[in-house]
Amino acid sequence: MKNKTVAAWLAFLGGPLGLHCFYLRGFSSLLGWLLPIPTALGLYGLERVRLYGSDDGLSWALLPLLGFTIAGCALTAIVYGLMTPEKWNARYNAGRSGDAAAGNTSWLTIGAVVLALFFGSTILMASIAFSFQRYFEHEIEAGRRMSQ
Repeated sequence: MKNKTVAAWLAFLGGPLGLHCFYLRGFSSLLGWLLPIPTALGLYGLERVRLYGSDDGLSWALLPLLGFTIAGCALTAIVYGLMTPEKWNARYNAGRSGDAAAGNTSWLTIGAVVLALFFGSTILMASIAFSFQRYFEHEIEAGRRMSQ
């Protein structure tokens, strides 16, 4: 039986590593194996910011990957947490009754949804703001070089 609360927390806390995919679909989940790639690239971008500063062109291209991956996993946690018990059990606990306890929503599930909503939206907005700021600064600098 796949528990909805466990899946929501795994998507929120370990989503960028694909833990929720492995929990729900096993180690044959392609998405579970692919999720660490943008996470690692984003962490590399974060390391480049630390080493070379925020003006590094490669870092402002890589860093949003981490933010978008975290935000996407937070959205997945919200979807899991808000799924009805009947739909959850039909999708992840096939052959069980629609009202099986594993698909029920508890306060821990709601806690995962609330935290995922808060941190996911914050990280998403920060990633978008960082991306646009760096892009427009780069374009302004290119315009200045052309005008000289």
